[in-house]
Amino acid sequence: MTKLSVNINKIATIRNARGGNTPNVVQVAIDCERFGADGITVHPRPDERHITHKDVYDLAQVVKTEFNIEGYPDDRYMQIIREVKPAQATLVPDPPNVLTSNAGWDTKKHQSLLTDLVHQFREMGVRSSIFIDTNLENIEYAAKTGVDRIELYTGPFADEFPLNPEKAIADYVKAANFASELGLGINAGHDLSLDNLKFFKQQIPQLLEVSIGHALISDALYFGLENTIQRYKLLLAD
Repeated sequence: MTKLSVNINKIATIRNARGGNTPNVVQVAIDCERFGADGITVHPRPDERHITHKDVYDLAQVVKTEFNIEGYPDDRYMQIIREVKPAQATLVPDPPNVLTSNAGWDTKKHQSLLTDLVHQFREMGVRSSIFIDTNLENIEYAAKTGVDRIELYTGPFADEFPLNPEKAIADYVKAANFASELGLGINAGHDLSLDNLKFFKQQIPQLLEVSIGHALISDALYFGLENTIQRYKLLLAD
């Protein structure tokens, strides 16, 4: 069954808007796992506008499932990975000033860098993943780095889905099939929601993990966190 990793960045955003420790990011992570989440994802950015450096280390003490740390591989990020040794490190090509991850790696251009990083992660005992689009050449060069998995950037799928689901998914099916042929594990994330997740999962049976934050936390405002996690899990179980 496809695993659900809950991205808790938005919980930290709410906390930071007021200061203090409400909502408590660590307690929310514990509760997400208790409610059925298969993993916890964070993306600690340099400006700490949501998840902070301290949050990562606090979470590392309590996460019992899979801890996935996303980020751009600057010195700060690499130090975190070396010290925390999460289950998975997901490399994202974000410059510091972007609002959210909105593009995948050009793996051909950055093959040497990514190969070195993947090697470092393997020596640490950390599973590696590269955030990537559906361009088949990028997937081919991702495989050449020796990475364990790719995370398909699903923003374009989510944008197109309400208009034409079949068109929205077509490139992702091709990409997933090609990645599987190359021996890559497949994750996915960005704007997946209660509306589009079931269709995405049904069309890509190789899917190992989805990382969902914004939509899931937004849904929790209406349905409650436990109920929301169970709704997402049910969609992945089909």
